[in-house]
Amino acid sequence: MTNKASILSIIATLSVGLIISYVGSVGSLILNGYPLFILCACIPFIIHWIVFIPSMIKQTEHYFDLMGSISYVLTCMVSIYLVTLSTDLSLRSAIIASLIIIWAIRLGSFLFLRVKREGRDNRFNVMKTKFWWFLFTWTLGGLWVFVTMCAGLAAITSGKNVGLFSHPLDIIGLSLWIIGFVTEVIADNQKSRFRSNPENANNFINEGLWKRSRHPNYFGEITLWLGITLMAMPVLVGLQLITLISPIFVYILLTKISGVSMQEARAKKKWKDNEEYNDYLQNTPMLIPRLKLR
Repeated sequence: MTNKASILSIIATLSVGLIISYVGSVGSLILNGYPLFILCACIPFIIHWIVFIPSMIKQTEHYFDLMGSISYVLTCMVSIYLVTLSTDLSLRSAIIASLIIIWAIRLGSFLFLRVKREGRDNRFNVMKTKFWWFLFTWTLGGLWVFVTMCAGLAAITSGKNVGLFSHPLDIIGLSLWIIGFVTEVIADNQKSRFRSNPENANNFINEGLWKRSRHPNYFGEITLWLGITLMAMPVLVGLQLITLISPIFVYILLTKISGVSMQEARAKKKWKDNEEYNDYLQNTPMLIPRLKLR
């Protein structure tokens, strides 16, 4: 990516963040004249920009995913604290924040240990040597955290107290979160075990959940964020409903920008002449696991 493209991408990223911050703040609790939603929206960007500086100096990507997880946790904790300064914390807000924190701690620690174990993350091989490209990536990381959790954050900072499980979406949302979380954990663990076997160094994984889906971990992540969004919906009003783009954003990010697109490009290059892989590619769903095997 050129410097000009990186700078324009940073501007576009911040513009999206500002727009969502504005619409999500409608109906938000106010603290000293400022909507809590906007105050909390700044947290992930600030954290990513601060850690970008030493990461650029050392040209390392080791702390990128970890900072993402820390951003989720701190944003939830600060939002809960600020809400309690204005009103009582609702059970819905507490549960949504807890689910986000549980997911963030689990995934962040998993990804951090994986990068430390493997020594590098191939996604960053070139960009970490380019200032503006690397800065764009860290800025996008802030947007990733904010937009991913924007529906949940809007619900937490809304101050509205609609009884948890008083709406059918609550049961559906919590069920989806559990399904998604368990799926992601199992898929990640299966792939880690597969990679730890030296005999699989030049093989692709085609066992466990990975036999039913080419990317079951991403299916799990998209599903759990859909669950959180559904749990947030009963307390959102007006323009706040735009924050329901959260799972759509996660889907686009994981399938079109990062995740699936990058991994499959590398896999196709590596195993393009492998008949078994080509058969796997053609007959295995990209995301939604098939229930019945061939």
